[in-house]
Amino acid sequence: MIELSNVPLPLDAGLPGGDALVREAAARALGVPSGDVAEACVLKRSVDARKKGNVHFVATLAVALADEAQEERLLAAPDASARGVQARPHHPPVPLSVPDLAVAAAQAGEPRPLVVGAGPAGLFCALYLAEAGLRPLVVERGACVEERSAAVAAFEAGGPLDPQANVQFGEGGAGTFSDGKLTTGTKSPQVRHVLETFVRAGAPEEVLWQAKPHIGTDLLPGVVRALRERIVAAGGEVRFHTQLVGLHFEDGLLAAVDLQDVRGGATERLAAQRVVLACGHSARDTFELVRAAGVAMERKPFSVGVRIEHRQRQVDQAQYGGAAQHPALGAADYRLAVHLPDGRGVYTFCMCPGGTVVAAASEEGGVCTNGMSRFARDGENANSALLVDVRPDDLEGDDVLAGVALQRRLERAAYRAAREAGGAAYAAPAQTVGDFQAGRPGAPSRTVRPTYPRGVVWCDLRECLPPFVSDALVAALPLLDAKLRGFADADAVMTGVETRSSSPVRIVRDGQFQARLETSCASGANQGGEAAAGSVSDVAGAPATSGAARGSGLYPCGEGAGYAGGIMSAAVDGLRVAEALARAVAEADPYPSNQA
Repeated sequence: MIELSNVPLPLDAGLPGGDALVREAAARALGVPSGDVAEACVLKRSVDARKKGNVHFVATLAVALADEAQEERLLAAPDASARGVQARPHHPPVPLSVPDLAVAAAQAGEPRPLVVGAGPAGLFCALYLAEAGLRPLVVERGACVEERSAAVAAFEAGGPLDPQANVQFGEGGAGTFSDGKLTTGTKSPQVRHVLETFVRAGAPEEVLWQAKPHIGTDLLPGVVRALRERIVAAGGEVRFHTQLVGLHFEDGLLAAVDLQDVRGGATERLAAQRVVLACGHSARDTFELVRAAGVAMERKPFSVGVRIEHRQRQVDQAQYGGAAQHPALGAADYRLAVHLPDGRGVYTFCMCPGGTVVAAASEEGGVCTNGMSRFARDGENANSALLVDVRPDDLEGDDVLAGVALQRRLERAAYRAAREAGGAAYAAPAQTVGDFQAGRPGAPSRTVRPTYPRGVVWCDLRECLPPFVSDALVAALPLLDAKLRGFADADAVMTGVETRSSSPVRIVRDGQFQARLETSCASGANQGGEAAAGSVSDVAGAPATSGAARGSGLYPCGEGAGYAGGIMSAAVDGLRVAEALARAVAEADPYPSNQA
């Protein structure tokens, strides 16, 4: 087959029955009669809307001609790539190779690996480990996705917040209640493996070829449940309402962990030699546990801001012009960024076409927002995070968790501002762009109905945003409007606050994807907070091999550990960590000296 890239397609090619138009475009690109094209499959497709009078698709196609010899002649011709279309031989993706390590693990006498967290990083890591025969145990502090969905719906309807089952915590991670975007800047062959796994779990097949694929929050729970079922079917175990509360090291090696039933309070100590820490960006108490355990951590860049909402049809018109109503296009998205004169960045993130703003609190007395869309993206509004970079010198002191403190402070300020303005518990402060720019306390928007489910209170967002954030937003809005007409429309609604776009810390790991320990821990101290007192040498299966030989045994992973920024990059990191852990198991000495 021939792979053609940069092939223009008419919008009608995206409608049912548009296959003939795809074949015609392939024939035109190759300079052959359309009858010579036996098959033309879309491998990737995006929208080119740079010229509003000529909005069209641009695609990469896999093309089979009726005569294979003709394919070879075309590829050998000096003008095989012409008129901007690139031609090359097509090679199907190579399937993911998973080793069988059941025997190696048994010979090494290792406890089964523990995966902490059932977000995309944890799920994809655990699936690989299960299929490799390592029988991982997955623990998730939150609920299964079925119970979690009910808890989120109850909170949105005005019920109390469940700190363990909400938009942040539970099976699937924070991404389960989002647009389900599968875009990433990560250049890795694992991306294709992740997409294929999602499709096998029930995601729409179009995620394999859309340039900006998404699953939608209405379909994600079923996909997440299917991933869990695959893990269990392959030999893994998943425990919900189970939280990591203790880490124990001996001579720089992980020896045991403490797990707690968050509903009943009972704590269990397990031997643990390899633990994947895929805790997510909102597991603030886990960050404190890791720091107390002597694991190296560092501050990392992050951002805070608000959610901004527009009418979706306004965004469609700005992006597609007269083609905005074409049924093959769907709801338009955007991605905007500017750098202010002082160097501070302001940008949009997690844009949800036809979506809603989500009540994303996970701690009592705090308000934070996120966004989500259904697969159809058929809501009245578009929303995205509008974020401002947080620099190291914006944070007080030298505490590695100072970013967490800032996030919490803003969320509590948002809760307090809405309550003082007459709102109910967990209502959110909101302000139109026009009022925010003018410095007025605010009145309801005339055109945009806020979608935040707990209700908004019109007040001054400066009451819950630091001056450097407010000032940056004021300066950036006109610049962003120049990139997308109407972005700074006076009636657009800003809802506060957005604080959970990424983790404010990174758990430092080495070239083996394992955590680096501070000197006190590496020298032999047991760590893990109050639960760490006493020796763990009596725990069955506790490791006793050299730390220098195998690393710490703790594998920080995904977004919470500071190595990802969305569903796809988190899932990819989960696979990379799983591969590293599998290599370590395969290379482990089945006859360590202490067992001779």
